Amino acid sequence: MAQRPSAVARALERIDRLDPALNAFIEVWPGEALAREREAVARRLPLGGLPFAVKGPTGIRSYAARRLIAAGGVPVGATSVPGPGTVWQTWGRGAHGRTVNPWRADRTPGGSSAGSAVAVAAGMVELATGSDGAGSVRIPAAWCGVFGLRTTNGLLPSPDRSGLASAGVLTRTAAGAERYLRHVLDGYEPPAAPSLPLPAVYSEDLGFAEVDPEVAAVVRAAVDRLVAAGTVRLLDADCALLDPVRAWRAVRGGTPGDPEAVAVRRANDDRLDDLFAAVPLLLTPATPNRPHGHEGPGDLYSTALTWAFNLSGHPAACLPAGFAGDGCPVGLHLVAARGADVSLLGMARAVESALPTVRP
Repeated sequence: MAQRPSAVARALERIDRLDPALNAFIEVWPGEALAREREAVARRLPLGGLPFAVKGPTGIRSYAARRLIAAGGVPVGATSVPGPGTVWQTWGRGAHGRTVNPWRADRTPGGSSAGSAVAVAAGMVELATGSDGAGSVRIPAAWCGVFGLRTTNGLLPSPDRSGLASAGVLTRTAAGAERYLRHVLDGYEPPAAPSLPLPAVYSEDLGFAEVDPEVAAVVRAAVDRLVAAGTVRLLDADCALLDPVRAWRAVRGGTPGDPEAVAVRRANDDRLDDLFAAVPLLLTPATPNRPHGHEGPGDLYSTALTWAFNLSGHPAACLPAGFAGDGCPVGLHLVAARGADVSLLGMARAVESALPTVRP
């Protein structure tokens, strides 16, 4: 009987077969990956040679990647990120060309963790690292139909001097993100199963965003299923924030003391503090729009529902809510209190179990 190929060998075969069309990777490291796997198995390390991908050309040097390798994870390659001059056009450029959405090649996968989301969605790896400074994990998770987590600002080391970007991960399920956090976070303890139903607040637009009606309908239907399943209990409250666009740009541009930016951040922080003092979970659509073409989204910001939480520092996750009529995935956005990353994953697992994916 022929021996079954190892996990890394299977990942490399799938990358070799699928990536010329999807362009999720900028580099692949087959020889080094197989050698790392043999060592991880021989040393009986906890991850046992789990193949994973790293975001961008510097991803292998990230704190999370180093911790995963130390635990026996095996980086098989670096994934695509936006190239020069491609702010809206492709959101990722792999070794063979622009990165495409695995559900529709004429659509972008989102970004900037573009290749990481595609690699996970296409089953090339079980886990890929990401980083999120405005929605760069959650947007591609939503548009590729996978799970994405951005951690609380400052929880894990980040090279971003603005303080907006935090480490994140893309996986098929919340359980995969737990595996990531278990090995990169000191003092990690598994989350207790949350008491159901989860008290939650749902906001379609955070008080300011223009949301595609079909996206809103898909997410609202998912929330209604959660209520019917007894997973979530919606409170009669809202989460109306001020549009953070100017504040985010000021911080990213190095002028965080801009008076208007300071006022917006303070007002939003106060509103979110009040919200999370009363409930453990905020639900919104992950993006206001569906995956757009490679020419860009026009004047609509795909970040409208995500970047407020980069400013406030809250952990947030995205999981599949369903599909729009064009066959593209729509994401449900989960936000929790600062530092509640582990309990957020516990809540995400409960939500995920009540939302079986119905693929078109």
